[in-house]
Amino acid sequence: MSDRDRKPPFRRGGGKPFEKGRKFARPPGRRDRDASPDGPMILYGWHTVSAALANPERGIRKLFLTENAARRLADENIETRVPPEIVRPNVIDQRLGPDAVHQGVLAEVDPLPSPDIDTLPQEGIVLVLDQITDPHNVGAIMRSAAAFAVKAIVTTARHSPEATGVLAKSASGALELVPLVTVQNLARALTELNDRGFMTVGLDSEGTEDLGAVTLQQPLALVLGAEGKGLRQLTRETCSVVARLDMPGEIKSLNVSNAAVLALYIGAVRLGLMK
Repeated sequence: MSDRDRKPPFRRGGGKPFEKGRKFARPPGRRDRDASPDGPMILYGWHTVSAALANPERGIRKLFLTENAARRLADENIETRVPPEIVRPNVIDQRLGPDAVHQGVLAEVDPLPSPDIDTLPQEGIVLVLDQITDPHNVGAIMRSAAAFAVKAIVTTARHSPEATGVLAKSASGALELVPLVTVQNLARALTELNDRGFMTVGLDSEGTEDLGAVTLQQPLALVLGAEGKGLRQLTRETCSVVARLDMPGEIKSLNVSNAAVLALYIGAVRLGLMK
C-alpha cells in the first residue's frame, strides 16, 4: 500500500495526532484496580470523565480513549487538557473488568482537595453519611446532592468508599460538583457543625418525629446511616433532632439513596430553596 492510500491519523482540531495503540503500564504481579493507595484515581464513563475534564480543579494525568470517544469529544468541543492515548475498547475492558460500562473513556486523575468543616457555607443543606459503604449508593446520593445544590457531603475517612471508579460512575459527574469533606471522627464533626449553627437532623426509621413536620432551618445538615444498621448510637446522640420518613405503604423503609432524595426534597421545600 502506498503512502497515498494510507488513512491519515485521526486529529482533533488540527492539532497533533492522537497516540494510538499504546498499552497500559501494569505493575507486575498486581491486578489493576480503581486506584492504588499512593497512585492516581481512576475515572471512567462519558459523564464522569467529561465532567472531570471540565473541572479546572481536577488534575488530569492520563487520558485513554477509543477512536469513537475521541471523535465525540472533538464534536462536542471538550478539551482533553492532556494528549490522549487511543486504544481499543478491549484494552480498557482489561483494565476495569468486563462489567464496567466505560463508553470508551478512562482517565487517571489527581484527587480533589477535601475542604475543612469550618469552611462550609452557613446556608443551604449539607449531607452527612454515617458509614455508608456501598459505592453505588454513595454515587447515587452524590448525584441527587448535585441536583439539589447541596453545599457538601461529609463522610469519614474509614468505612466509606473511595471517590473513584464505581462511585464516580454512579455519581455521573457529580463528583466534580459537590465538595466531599472527609473527617476522622463523625461525632466530632457533627459537634462542630452544631457549634457553627447547623441544625443537624438524623434520619432513622425509629425517629421521634416525622421529617415533614419538623421545623427546619438553615444551615441544615441531614445525617444518613447505613442500610440495615442505620445511625450509630453516638451519631444519634450528637444530632439535634432524629426524624423519620413516614411512608403510607406496607414497606416503611427506603434504600438509603432513595431516602436521601426524599429527605432533600422535603428539606429544600421546607427551607424555600426550590425555585
